[in-house]
Amino acid sequence: MSNDIEIHGFCEERFEPVKQAFAEHFKTGQDVGASFAVIIDGKFVVDIWAGYADAAKTRPWEKDTIVNVWSTTKVMAALCIHLLIDRGLIDLDAPVSKYWPEFAQAGKENIPVRYLLSHNSGMAGYDDKITLEDLYDWNLIVNKLASQKPWWEPGKHSGYHTTSFGYLLGELVRRITGKTLGTFFQEEVAKPLNIDFHIGFSEELDPRVADLIPLKKTMLYRLMTSKIVKFLGRNKILVKSSFNPVVTGLDANTRAWRAAEIPASNGHGNARSIAKVGAILACGGELDNIRLLSTQTVENSIEEQSYGKDLTSIKIIRWGLGWALTCEEDPIGLNPRAFTWGGLGGSKLIMDLDAKMSAAYAMNRMLFSLKGKPRADKLMSTLYECLYP
Repeated sequence: MSNDIEIHGFCEERFEPVKQAFAEHFKTGQDVGASFAVIIDGKFVVDIWAGYADAAKTRPWEKDTIVNVWSTTKVMAALCIHLLIDRGLIDLDAPVSKYWPEFAQAGKENIPVRYLLSHNSGMAGYDDKITLEDLYDWNLIVNKLASQKPWWEPGKHSGYHTTSFGYLLGELVRRITGKTLGTFFQEEVAKPLNIDFHIGFSEELDPRVADLIPLKKTMLYRLMTSKIVKFLGRNKILVKSSFNPVVTGLDANTRAWRAAEIPASNGHGNARSIAKVGAILACGGELDNIRLLSTQTVENSIEEQSYGKDLTSIKIIRWGLGWALTCEEDPIGLNPRAFTWGGLGGSKLIMDLDAKMSAAYAMNRMLFSLKGKPRADKLMSTLYECLYP
């Protein structure tokens, strides 16, 4: 284990290799501040953190440090919809326009709710040029989405809904409950289960937030000159979805970003809180003797919705309802009922119904792996090796 940094928290002895792999990321300079947590059958077996909450290494990463986890937030957004499904307030096969009448414009009157969750709706982004500040104006964005045409025939393909995912699901939550998705999540999930995860928050939490550390210029240069980005330039849908607008790690360090509700991208938490959200699903809908979902709703959420090359990605993705399912091209652990999603720069959550396990990684240094395993994947593979020696 690295002598340069102290690993805080606890780790059951059988998962010691995971702790060692976590420490190695600091030894090699891949991590500045990070946390990793694992829950099995409702109980924490790993809950560790280390490093610093800022690039200058002046603020230690504490037990209650939280950080922006980008698209890992989509799991929380999808969970809110599943709560409403479970309560009979949303029908997966009903048209979105049943709950949001304005959405019926431009040929979208028959798009079912399930297409939003599985990224199959054709609403992967915005026709108009969007600024960062536009993302802070909820009504502006949802009205644009309501009025525009799908980018492809709904249901025919999947195409990752980079930021639009959160607005589409969030507007459903707002129309049905009268509450924003961030408020609904706090009241229905976070507070009952004491989960320290926030989608939009006031300045009182700022002292606990780690600053994101964006790519170094050398890494950005390599990324921009890679064959991957050359491919992206030819993929118009991907560019429109992923780079309109361009949002950086520095943007995410601002008060305006933290105050907004962008349920696809700006959730703040740590590995402990993310793993607890995942455990609700991995444990079949019940955690800490509180049942939030029926087991059937959880099972339904991992039924395959589409499987193939995603139009806004270079990957083959097997989509469930809000998360990616394990598949031959992108396996998740060792079990058939494992599912996942992660965020820009490295955060990740995996959930495994067969093992009743959730595992989460959250960090502040953003990295992209053009070759080799990402940090989260190294931790997850080590975890499974410990679980099934």
